[in-house]
Amino acid sequence: PAAKKAAWALDLVADWAERSAARVVKGIVGFGSVLAGRLAKSVSWPLPKEAFVTFSSPVLTLERDGHVATLWLDRVDARNAMGPDLWRDLPLAAADVAADPEVRVLIIAARGPHFTVGLDLKQMGLGLGASKGSSAAVANKTLYDSVITMQDAITCFAELEIPVIAAVHGYCIGGGIDLITGCDIRVASSDAVFSVRETAMAIVADLGTLQRLPRLVGPGITAELAFTSRNFDAAYAEKIGLVNAVHEGGADGVYAGAKAMAEQIAAHSPLAVRGTKAVLAANDGRTIDEGLKFVANWNSLYLRSNDLTEAVTAFLEKRPPVFRGD
Repeated sequence: PAAKKAAWALDLVADWAERSAARVVKGIVGFGSVLAGRLAKSVSWPLPKEAFVTFSSPVLTLERDGHVATLWLDRVDARNAMGPDLWRDLPLAAADVAADPEVRVLIIAARGPHFTVGLDLKQMGLGLGASKGSSAAVANKTLYDSVITMQDAITCFAELEIPVIAAVHGYCIGGGIDLITGCDIRVASSDAVFSVRETAMAIVADLGTLQRLPRLVGPGITAELAFTSRNFDAAYAEKIGLVNAVHEGGADGVYAGAKAMAEQIAAHSPLAVRGTKAVLAANDGRTIDEGLKFVANWNSLYLRSNDLTEAVTAFLEKRPPVFRGD
C-alpha cells in the first residue's frame, strides 16, 4: 500500500507539471488541449525568451519590474468591461509570463477608476451564439465552446506556477469576481465595491465564481452573495476572507501594497515558492495522507537545490540570501 501511495503521488506531480506546460503551449499557439499536451512533452521548460514574441494587446498592458510582473486591465474608456479582446488576450498574457524565467510573481491590477465592471454586454451579449440560420444544436455548441474559452482564460492564472496577486480598486463586478478568485491572493482598496452580479442579469455565473468562491468564504456566504447579487464593500470582503488586506489610497495605495507583498515573495527561492503553490493545489479533493505523500515526493525531487545551499550559507554568513531558482 505504501508503495502504491508513493507511486500515485509521483504520478500526481508529473501530471501537474504536464498540465501546466500544456496550458502555456495552448495560450501561445492556440492549439487544442490534446495537441498542446503532446507538444508540452516535447519542449524544454521554461522557454527561452527568444522563443516567443513580446505580448501586446489593445485591452491589457504587461509590465515587468525585476522579478515582479504586472498585468494591467487597460480599457479605461469602458471601465475595463470584459469583451472579446480580453478573453482572447488573457491566456496569451499568462503564457508570456509563464515563459519568462525571471518573473516570480504576477500582479493583476487595473488602470482607471475601476478594476472591472464585468462582462461587456454590448460586445458579448449577442456574440455568444452561432451565426444566423444555424441549427439549435450548432448554436448550443458554439455557446458551450465560448463559455469554455472564457473559463480557460481565467483558469490559466490559477494554473500558473508562480503566485498571482489581484489588486482591486473601484468596481469589481461579475466576471471580475471570477478573475480574482482565480488568483492566489487578493487585496483591495478601501473604496472597492464587489458583486456577484450574474443572477441580477438572468445568468448563472459560469466562469469560476461558484466553484472557487466557496473555498474562500464558505458555501453559505457564497450562496447569499450569488442569490442576492448585492454590492458589498472592501471591509466586508476582508471580513469574509475574500481579500487578505484593505489599503487606503485608492488604486495607488492598493497597488503599492500588492507590490510590496510581491517583492517579499519574489525575494524567496522560486523553487520553494512554486513548490508551495503546487502542494497547496494538490491538496484539493485529497486526504491529508495523500497530500503528505505528495509533498514528500515533491521535496524528494526538489529539496537538494542550489537555493537551499544559498539559504544555509547566507544564514551562517549573516547576510540576505540571493536565490537564483536552481
